[in-house]
Amino acid sequence: MITWVPLLLNGARITILLTVLAVSAGLILSLFIALGKMSKNIVLNKACSAYIFFFRGTPLLMQLYFIYYALPMMSRIFLIQTGNAEVDRFIYAFIAYSLNCAAYCAEIIRAAIQSIDKGQFEASRALGMSYSQTFRLVIIPQSIRRLIPPVGNEFIMMLKDASLVSMIALVDITKVTRNIEGSTRSALVYIPAMILYLIITAVFTFIFHKLEKKYSVYE
Repeated sequence: MITWVPLLLNGARITILLTVLAVSAGLILSLFIALGKMSKNIVLNKACSAYIFFFRGTPLLMQLYFIYYALPMMSRIFLIQTGNAEVDRFIYAFIAYSLNCAAYCAEIIRAAIQSIDKGQFEASRALGMSYSQTFRLVIIPQSIRRLIPPVGNEFIMMLKDASLVSMIALVDITKVTRNIEGSTRSALVYIPAMILYLIITAVFTFIFHKLEKKYSVYE
């Protein structure tokens, strides 16, 4: 089992990198989607609602297959060719996971913003703050602590769902594990693989717990 660890750690690098990048990009995109869904503009509201409905209502694996296989067949505009097949697969996976994460995080952000008392909005406007200043200086800081636990859960779920990228031959922990099992005919490789997943999950759970305590001052 010790000889398998370096290979598994190499796969873990891809798993962690994909999760961190996808959740980060998803969070940025989700803020705009959440604000769009809260908008009084009916077109923007319906468009953002449809986006959330689609990505939350279809399986992540199906979305990954569609972006990786179907889109390039529909148009060469969607064909990614960097000269490195592994990089190409990583980019496709990053796009799929970011779009999926954005849909879930948009609902998390919307719920967190709407949980802030309306008096906060009224007081800010009474002080002469603009709409953007109200959100940036008053609403967002108070929403952060409420965002951290559900975003942390979404991150952990995304970390585990990253195992699906093995279906498009991206070499993450799961793909490495299956390769080792295929070459050694030993199912024991699943033991260190699961332990590695547990360690990574525990580390990020600890990080989010610390962040939650840090931002609790806003409550």
